[in-house]
Amino acid sequence: MTRYQRHHWYLAMALAALAGFVDAIGFLYTGGFFTAFMTGNSTRMAVGLFTDGRIAGIAAAMIATFVAGVVLGSLVGHMCPTRYRLPLTITGVALLLAMAAGLAMAGMGTAAVGCTLLAMGMENTVFQREGQVSIGLTYMTGTLVKLGQSLARIHHAGQRWTWVPHLLLWSGLVGGAGLGVVAYLDMALLALWIASGAGLALALLACLPRFALLD
Repeated sequence: MTRYQRHHWYLAMALAALAGFVDAIGFLYTGGFFTAFMTGNSTRMAVGLFTDGRIAGIAAAMIATFVAGVVLGSLVGHMCPTRYRLPLTITGVALLLAMAAGLAMAGMGTAAVGCTLLAMGMENTVFQREGQVSIGLTYMTGTLVKLGQSLARIHHAGQRWTWVPHLLLWSGLVGGAGLGVVAYLDMALLALWIASGAGLALALLACLPRFALLD
């Protein structure tokens, strides 16, 4: 993450907040499954294999749907010119979240959750270098490890502030999750309209020339 400029840090933090918002909504609606945090679903699947096959099946289906979203985002990133990749990928995330909100309005909660899984998988492909994900927006274990490593090097010349972007990313997800809880308690799955609107706003922001990414 430190290879990016500061304005990219703030965009990544905002996208992590969006992921936290959606993840909290999904967690509350499904009763303990995640729409952005697949490590948690992987553990639930493993536990379910030995305790409750239904839980294992739900977790496995959610993981597969998330991976499909990663595939979709990767295809979009490979097909479009580099300068348009960032806004187009975020736009795709916003459209999937709008579809999820629409399905929720129609009473199709399960399908709505599926769309959020696709959206979160796609969101993780927003930042890419040389065809590989360079900033993971939803898996915070790696971010916290990098935060700790950066803090261990804080006394080295030129590395005093390298921990900041990692803290911003983690703080964004946690803050977004808190807002997602508040929104869900008031609006249930219709809070996904807020997520879609926020995603569209970030896509418009990413259209600015300063956000053009180079591999």
